[in-house]
Amino acid sequence: MKPFFAKLFGFDPQKHSVRTEIVAGITTFLTMAYILAVNPGIFSALPGMPGGAVFTATALAAIVGTLMMALYAKKPFGLAPGMGLNAFFVFTVCLGMGYSWQFALTAVLIEGIIFIILTITKVRTWLLNAIPGTLKKAIGAGIGLFIAFIGLQNAGIIVNSDATLVSLGDVTHGKALLGLIGLAITAGLVMAKVKGGILIGMLVTAALGLVIKDPATGAAITTLPSAVISMPHSLEPIFCKFEWTQVLSLDMLVVVFTFLFIDMFDTMGTLIGVCQGTELGEKENIDGLDKMFLADSVATVAGACFGTSTTTTYVESASGVGEGGRTGLTAFSIACCFIIALFFSPIFLAIPGAATAPALIIVGVMMMHSIKVIHWEDYAKSIPAFLTIILMPLAYSISDGILIGVIAYVITHAISGKFKDISVTMWILAALFIARYIFI
Repeated sequence: MKPFFAKLFGFDPQKHSVRTEIVAGITTFLTMAYILAVNPGIFSALPGMPGGAVFTATALAAIVGTLMMALYAKKPFGLAPGMGLNAFFVFTVCLGMGYSWQFALTAVLIEGIIFIILTITKVRTWLLNAIPGTLKKAIGAGIGLFIAFIGLQNAGIIVNSDATLVSLGDVTHGKALLGLIGLAITAGLVMAKVKGGILIGMLVTAALGLVIKDPATGAAITTLPSAVISMPHSLEPIFCKFEWTQVLSLDMLVVVFTFLFIDMFDTMGTLIGVCQGTELGEKENIDGLDKMFLADSVATVAGACFGTSTTTTYVESASGVGEGGRTGLTAFSIACCFIIALFFSPIFLAIPGAATAPALIIVGVMMMHSIKVIHWEDYAKSIPAFLTIILMPLAYSISDGILIGVIAYVITHAISGKFKDISVTMWILAALFIARYIFI
């Protein structure tokens, strides 16, 4: 069996464990499965896109993309329709600009095709390799803060504040208390080096949610599902519903470029950040990037045909990598979980955000180690690195952190006279990124 795994998933019996890879895949799935509930909710704002059909499209896009990541790229990453990209689709393109969801789906399809071309011509890899090592390290740490921030929000430990933007929630009750208890349990398991500690922590936390109540409703935070099995909903209302009448319009160009821009740098940032600190990212140029990018691109095209927004590599893959996932077997396990979810959605949807929050926080801690190699005394490097790290959680955007970091890198090195450290590519990228903020 293991020789078969070696050929299919890049599995090395001397380095890897089947159990570890499967546990890592399940862990990643549980930390990214929220998209199966969130995506239909966002798209419900658009008439003609029924939630059941969007749920099925979301799961199928994740299955296709993650299987390609498993079998072609042989890497441990999960893919699904991206957060932020779905909001841009619904609230900007459709509700803001007034275009139909068919127009937006067409833009996603075109973007995916362009992605494939950029990947085959190695332009995406060239762009990634042009990013200086200091920024690569900062990106890893920034993503760590970002996913930890998501976890703190999901648990209600950090909440909105009109006075200070964010504030500490009521940690003595409800899901915030459950999240803190789960964090203590998960941290203890991780410190004790228990295999599958993050996954075990999530499951124990979810179980505790059956007895801890939400003070606002008086109900348990974790609710048992009313049904166990449900058949997938039909894709017919949204499958391949494209609109070609305005494909050459200026607005289509702007929408495609924005989808392309956000997805490309979110994917780049995720791959850099998750690979940093593991054998996946030991080399300056990460092995297999072209194949990983192609999996992402093909998944976007498939997702557009199914009827959902841009599919991208998920930063939550870091949770599985943190559990030891290193090969395509991890991604295959993720895909299998999405296949099962098509029929057992009521069960996994019962796992509350407070139960997955500890995993995101712990993985955030694991990803912070890369800051130790940043030359903090060299301000031309440390200022861009700091802005990259801090802006990802504060701007709630991986791509904005990268963009501002690149601009700042060029500016600080130019001011300090270190022009030889600024490549032609970095000058071009900085100019493009500045134009993006000015004109888009």
